[in-house]
Amino acid sequence: MPHITLPNLPGIRGPMAFRPETSKPLNELVEVLLRHPNSLSQGERELIATYVSAQNNCHYCQSIHGAIAAAHLDGNEELVQCVKQDFASADISPKLKALLVIAGKVQQDGKKVTSEDVHAAREQGATDLEIHDTVLIAAAFCMYNRYVDGLATVQPQDPTLYRERGKMVARNGYVAANLTNVAPVQAAELVAS
Repeated sequence: MPHITLPNLPGIRGPMAFRPETSKPLNELVEVLLRHPNSLSQGERELIATYVSAQNNCHYCQSIHGAIAAAHLDGNEELVQCVKQDFASADISPKLKALLVIAGKVQQDGKKVTSEDVHAAREQGATDLEIHDTVLIAAAFCMYNRYVDGLATVQPQDPTLYRERGKMVARNGYVAANLTNVAPVQAAELVAS
């Protein structure tokens, strides 16, 4: 049960509906980080978000972003699970593995990222933008995870719910294109993942 009275929506959607004026910039940030054009695919960026959320033990975020990642990766839920449990053995590029090392260190403490970690990522072909965005995705998801868990939001256990929502977010994005005729709480529900 949530620590405060929230709309009965799962995960981050409840707090975002509670305070829609903050949901807009939070969703715009995740839209830029995970969906805008980038040399990392949307699936790869969702894997970074999923991995960090798994490291933070945030059930909702690792489940929904894992489902979104799988939707971008032709439904490959096994790959998502492997990245969450042991990305070093996952069938992903060496570059993404090097970026996940950085993301994992940011999740623990940003000061743990070393110049050697950055050099190793560059050696695998990572660009400055990819390194930057990996750090920002990891940092942002630590915030999102703590937002979800700090309010004790409702976090359904049924993977089917995440799978269906994940497909919708993968298709439509985090920011709804047209919210002009929707009440604020409904708008937040449409926008939030």
